[in-house]
Amino acid sequence: MEAIGGMTAVEGAGIELGRILPGSGADGTAMTANGTPSEREQVLAELRAAPKLIVVAHENPDGDALGSLVAMQGAMSQLGADCLMFIAPADLPLPQEYRFLPLNGLVTEPPADLAERTIVFLDCGNIDRNPAEAFRGEGAHIINIDHHHDNTRFGTVNLVVPDASCTAEIIWDLMGGLGIAPGGAVADALYVGLITDTGRFMYENTGRRAHLMAADLIAAGVDVHGIYRRVYEGVPYGKLALLARGLANIERYDDGRLTITELTADDFTRSDAEESYSEGVVDHLRAVQGTRVAALVRQRIGDGGRNGLRKVSLRAGDDSIDVSAIARAQGGGGHRQAAGFSTELPHDELVAFLRSQLEAQLAPAG
Repeated sequence: MEAIGGMTAVEGAGIELGRILPGSGADGTAMTANGTPSEREQVLAELRAAPKLIVVAHENPDGDALGSLVAMQGAMSQLGADCLMFIAPADLPLPQEYRFLPLNGLVTEPPADLAERTIVFLDCGNIDRNPAEAFRGEGAHIINIDHHHDNTRFGTVNLVVPDASCTAEIIWDLMGGLGIAPGGAVADALYVGLITDTGRFMYENTGRRAHLMAADLIAAGVDVHGIYRRVYEGVPYGKLALLARGLANIERYDDGRLTITELTADDFTRSDAEESYSEGVVDHLRAVQGTRVAALVRQRIGDGGRNGLRKVSLRAGDDSIDVSAIARAQGGGGHRQAAGFSTELPHDELVAFLRSQLEAQLAPAG
């Protein structure tokens, strides 16, 4: 990297490679009111002091959740802490594109010594998005680290930074504060979280800090092309067959402002597809001209008896729509541009709900 005035371009921005200067935020300046330096320092102090931890994320973990789990477990282990990683049995095996990530310290049930462990929630806007009730017990000591703007701040200690591109970015920042340089599997995991939650640096949450983080991780040895191939290529035929069914089932309403499709259990069976193969279908709908809200509705299969529920994934077609508000109305959550919820509503009622929510957001103020 070219030096500017005796320092690298990244250092000149207020960020050293592998180290975030105290008080710096998503753009290298002071952190926002939802992610203040005092909150950051409090979390750093908690992490330094905790001898035993367990890291958890939301159900159906995506790339950012999984990358954050792997990176935090690895970072805390480097500090000498006894750190476990929890993933529910219903969420295993992981989607194929993430199976290369090492799951060191993995447990699928809350450990017997849970009361002795600091519980670190990652990328989880609402505590109810983790299915294990044991983590919500009275007296639980919770560190809540997240970037969702609608996070309910349920932790004993909270570090919520809505300006961060992903939760992995916050962990990268915290690693700098802890004096841990990313490398190996930890750097790979952070990069997975970064590229998946920014849509390969194309979503509106992609800020200057995201590219600085990418530069740091590349300097640490991340194989950009190798990770791209693992995450986005080598597509199983079943995933392609499932996408074909999803595209064949598209319905459009209100002059195309709502574009929706549904995948049934039969679609998965006929496509010989795993549940995770539906990832990305909704983005094809979002790209259709005129779409303001894209919705993928899929039956939940193989999730331990919750087959009566269907999962709804939402994407906003432009900045005028907040799909997280729509999701919250049904007990879900997420980002302004990407959110989701689970529902038992019949298809017609679900469509009516989505249309009414879209109309309300598009209605002139006053």
